Amino acid sequence: HRDFPPLPSSLRPMSAVRTLKGALAPARNALPRAVATSGARYAGRWTTEKVPMGPADPILGLNDAYNKDTFEKKMNLGVGAYRDDNGKPYLLPSVKEAEKRIVESGWNGVQQKEYAGITGIKEFCDASVKFAYGADSPALKENRLISAQVLSGTGGGRIAFEFYARFLGKGVPVYMPDPTWANHLPMAKDAGLSLQTYRYYDKNTYGLDFTGMCEDIKAAKDGSIFMLHACAHNPTGVDPTIEQWKEISALLKKKNHIVFLDMAYQGFASGDADKDAAALRMLVADGHDVMLAQSFAKNFGLYGERVGCLSMVGSTTEEAQRLLSQLKILIRPMYSNPPIHGARIVATVLDDPVLNKQWYAECKGMADRIIEMRTALKDGLAKEGSTRNWDHVVDQIGMFCFSGMTPEQVEKLKTEYHIYMTKNGRISMAGITTKNVGYLAHAMHAVTK
Repeated sequence: HRDFPPLPSSLRPMSAVRTLKGALAPARNALPRAVATSGARYAGRWTTEKVPMGPADPILGLNDAYNKDTFEKKMNLGVGAYRDDNGKPYLLPSVKEAEKRIVESGWNGVQQKEYAGITGIKEFCDASVKFAYGADSPALKENRLISAQVLSGTGGGRIAFEFYARFLGKGVPVYMPDPTWANHLPMAKDAGLSLQTYRYYDKNTYGLDFTGMCEDIKAAKDGSIFMLHACAHNPTGVDPTIEQWKEISALLKKKNHIVFLDMAYQGFASGDADKDAAALRMLVADGHDVMLAQSFAKNFGLYGERVGCLSMVGSTTEEAQRLLSQLKILIRPMYSNPPIHGARIVATVLDDPVLNKQWYAECKGMADRIIEMRTALKDGLAKEGSTRNWDHVVDQIGMFCFSGMTPEQVEKLKTEYHIYMTKNGRISMAGITTKNVGYLAHAMHAVTK
């Protein structure tokens, strides 16, 4: 017996009704006899016609096949997460020290796990925009820059696309580079935007199709949304030069296009965080009111903490505050407020002069290892006797190398050499070490000669 108040008559079970004398009697509208006596079930609500089986994620499927492979020399070149030269995950010492301080001393001296506000940890947001835009950014000094902590780059992008859909209209075109990170496409589509592409990668040169990109920027309707990778383009590793960025900026401004930047590799691309932010800072200096999604997964190794920042530049302080008010309205019913632990780690590292300097050195160390593996792979291919031009392996930048291998060659690498990568030939350079680069070079030469 539980001492609960009686249910109102409208909410009482339909399987029985109470008589005037208080006894229970079968209800007229009880469940069908077949259900009551034989335990038969109704047909499922979510039929195949209503809810079909969704396709498996290609990266997760690749990981599953790799994990089941028992070959000693197997290689996983599909996952976009940094590994050290032993093929192991790397916890940055600066991050470890920041976390130790937070656990031992609390956040700002207080041990608590309270909710953050809708826009997250203020210290994190302030440090993030200073890190990205530069401490001397006019937009920052003039209070025209607003920010919100978000669920890494994916969360930031999704909120950005929802903002565009709400205030520019459903079905508005958003132009993305061809190719782009696969998750960009459903993020924009699910927000109700119309997906369009602009030329970016030149399959003949394995580099940037700069002419095609400029032509497509010119041809797009005035005021269109253009999504750009700030540095270390995923999946190609091909970035415009700073001179090309200047031309791109001028074209975007002439057409009054709206600029959305995704920056997931600041510091990790070249080893120099300021150099990696050069395109963003130039676009802002040129007068573009950009929206920026930052991720701290790669450069801080905080993959599972989901740490990101979404920021917008307004033309005035008043406009910036209106933008912030609408970001809050979008975020509140979506996930209410962000997680706090990873954001506190990043804020601690960026705001502490000693940890900040230590992080810069550690991040450069990760970037340098990737660059060294690019050189080693190119040299290994030459040593194997390959006559193909592999200059793009070292010319590209960041975590990924767009190898130029065909899906058939990639499949052969998997079936004959137990080397796993995405079908488009994208190599995660973080999976290459001094111990396996020779084997990879041998296999790549074998399938491409």
